[in-house]
Amino acid sequence: MTNFQFSNSEGVELVKMARKVVTEFLKNNVKITDSEFYSKFNFSSGVFVTINKGDDLRGCIGYPTPVKKLSEGLVDAAISAAIRDPRFTPVTTDELDKITFEVTVLTPPEEIKVEEHSEYLSEIKVGRDGLIIENNFSSGLLLPQVPTEYGWSEKEFLEYTCQKAGLNKDAWKEKSTRILKFQGVIFKEQNPKGKILRESPDDILKNNVDDVL
Repeated sequence: MTNFQFSNSEGVELVKMARKVVTEFLKNNVKITDSEFYSKFNFSSGVFVTINKGDDLRGCIGYPTPVKKLSEGLVDAAISAAIRDPRFTPVTTDELDKITFEVTVLTPPEEIKVEEHSEYLSEIKVGRDGLIIENNFSSGLLLPQVPTEYGWSEKEFLEYTCQKAGLNKDAWKEKSTRILKFQGVIFKEQNPKGKILRESPDDILKNNVDDVL
């Protein structure tokens, strides 16, 4: 699954479904089953759902690898982002008109093979790649949009992903560390229940989203 294979209208459906799923679950404690939606997105894909409240993160959970069908993964990730992110208290029904939903569909992660750790700096690109860093039993993931939002360099991106994994920031230099990269296509609400944008991390970097739906 790559950006150009994913239509704008499909992205809009995903974001709308994420909001619908969370709304129904919070109000009625019911997990939506939509046969048409499940049939349309009946293919395996990694996916993350991010919930923001203003400029603040409110929840973000997903599946970095294509272990579930996109339809099922989106529904589960949306509910989990709303009520199971251990960093935050569960979203309440009073917040539904104050939060925005963002869906990132991921390509399968690919391990980066290098001879020297310095080669990682040229093998990844801020504005294109997300990262997964693994070492022993620790792992951490940062989505492609994260380093652009904070203005990180490739080196800083590696360091912060190491820290996300609970590792020393220089763990990316160790031979025992495994680094994978992936890409993503992002669809997000411009404001609560508002227009849905399609953007790439490059768009965030340039602060210029041209494709407004």
